[in-house]
Amino acid sequence: MLPSETETLMFNEAASSASVIAAQFARNHDVVQALAADLRQNPPPFVVTCARGSSDHAATYAKYLFETRLGVVTASASPSVGSVYEATQKLQDALYLVISQSGKSPDLLRNAEAAKAAGARVVALVNVEDSPLAQLADTVIPLGAGAERSVAATKSYLASLAAILQLCAYWRDDPTLIAALAALPGALTEAWQCDWSLLTDGLVDAHNLFVVGRGPGLAAAQEAALKFKETCGLHAEGYSSAEVKHGPMALVGRDFPVLAFAQPDETGAGTRALADE
Repeated sequence: MLPSETETLMFNEAASSASVIAAQFARNHDVVQALAADLRQNPPPFVVTCARGSSDHAATYAKYLFETRLGVVTASASPSVGSVYEATQKLQDALYLVISQSGKSPDLLRNAEAAKAAGARVVALVNVEDSPLAQLADTVIPLGAGAERSVAATKSYLASLAAILQLCAYWRDDPTLIAALAALPGALTEAWQCDWSLLTDGLVDAHNLFVVGRGPGLAAAQEAALKFKETCGLHAEGYSSAEVKHGPMALVGRDFPVLAFAQPDETGAGTRALADE
């Protein structure tokens, strides 16, 4: 007999996210504030993110947050460039942000080592604090999510997003964003208590779906699509709500589900308009 949803590891780990993030903000306040002050005094020419899987989706969030709030160009590294091709990259004075739950993926470690040798400042967002990645980084921002026994990352993914937001808020020295940090755990608790049955009931007979978003919402779309694949056995593809129009939308027909993430920013109206199409 299968367990009820509330009895699964994934459910209970995800349910703890609000308390995990509240504790993370308090614990990391000083280290993030010090890092942010140094980044303001010695601004990097650009940011490079390096991650895999769910952590790479968190890196998508970092890209849009850093570029729209800080004006700092942020690019995603392809780990194979450093670990397989062993190419030397010009990273002098760059901020090299490595995001990892375990902190021990060989390709991420190889890239972090190469980035450090190339003159980049390596900052690790990592859940396992005594990991090899934490040991080689210049600065460590612990995720503090604790052991994650579910195969699917939940609280560690949300903790990665929260750590990125905290870094951006203090780097920008933005009172509005800093106030948002204090409100975030409560907002997560409120969202967890919502009734999501309308969404899940609509996917009972689905075999394929698109998940779309734009800006920071693209990170949510990418991660949701991954979760549908690995936990529900659904063939889900995450797309930018702008890019999906360039070919993939031809697959959408009657009874083909599309889940859209439309946050209340400059991209929201366009994403909602796409959903109406």
